[in-house]
Amino acid sequence: MEAADLAVESFSGASSFQEARDRLVSKIEQHGKKLKLLSQELEESSQTLFTGIDFSLAPYPQIELSIGTALESLGVKPLGDHGSLAAVAFLADTIDRADFPRTGFSGLFLPMMEDAVLAERATEGTLGVKDLLLYSAVCGTGLDTLPLPGDISPNQISAILFDLAALSTRLNKPLTARLMPIPGKKAGDSTNFDFPYFVNSKILDIQSGQLTNLFSGDGYLDLNPRR
Repeated sequence: MEAADLAVESFSGASSFQEARDRLVSKIEQHGKKLKLLSQELEESSQTLFTGIDFSLAPYPQIELSIGTALESLGVKPLGDHGSLAAVAFLADTIDRADFPRTGFSGLFLPMMEDAVLAERATEGTLGVKDLLLYSAVCGTGLDTLPLPGDISPNQISAILFDLAALSTRLNKPLTARLMPIPGKKAGDSTNFDFPYFVNSKILDIQSGQLTNLFSGDGYLDLNPRR
C-alpha cells in the first residue's frame, strides 16, 4: 500500500504509545476493509484470485510521506540515535497487530533514497549501513536503495551481503538488497540524482575491508534458522 502517511498521521501528536498504536491499527483496518471489498468485487468480475493485501508502509520523497517522519514523531530525533531500533520495532509490531487479509511482506520499508528524512539523516551522518542492517532485525526488508561508492569492490559488497544473508537465515525471514554503487562518486559526495522518486543524499561510507581466509575461499557458510 506504500501508506507511510498513515503512520505519520497516526503518530503525530499522540499522547502515548497506546494512542499511537490504536490510531494506526484503526487506519490500517479501515482501509483494509474497503480494499478487501473492492478486491472481492474484482475477483468476481475478472475471475482472478484475491489472496490478500500487502500493507507494507513504504515512503515517497515528501516529508509528510516519510517513514522517518513517523518514527521521529515518536520521540527519537535524529533517527539513527539510540532508541531508533525500538521505534522501528514499535511501528513494525503495530502493523502486525492490525486485522486485514495479509500477503507479501506486510511490514516496514526503509528505502534511504526514497525517504526524505532517511536521506537527510544519512547526509548528516547519523544513519548508515550498519544502522539499517540492525533495524532489519525487527522489520523488513533489508538494505534498500543505499548509495555506495562507485569504486566499491565485489569483495566489499560480498561482506555486506554476508551480513544480510546471515540475518535473514537466522531470523528465518526474507530480506532484500538494493545496493547502488554510483560511478565516479566517493563516500561523502552528493548523489545529484534528477529523478522525482529519489531524494538526494550522501554516498555512504562502507566499513568493509577485504574478506580473507575462510570468507574469501570457496567454502559454504552453513547456518540454521533460530528455533
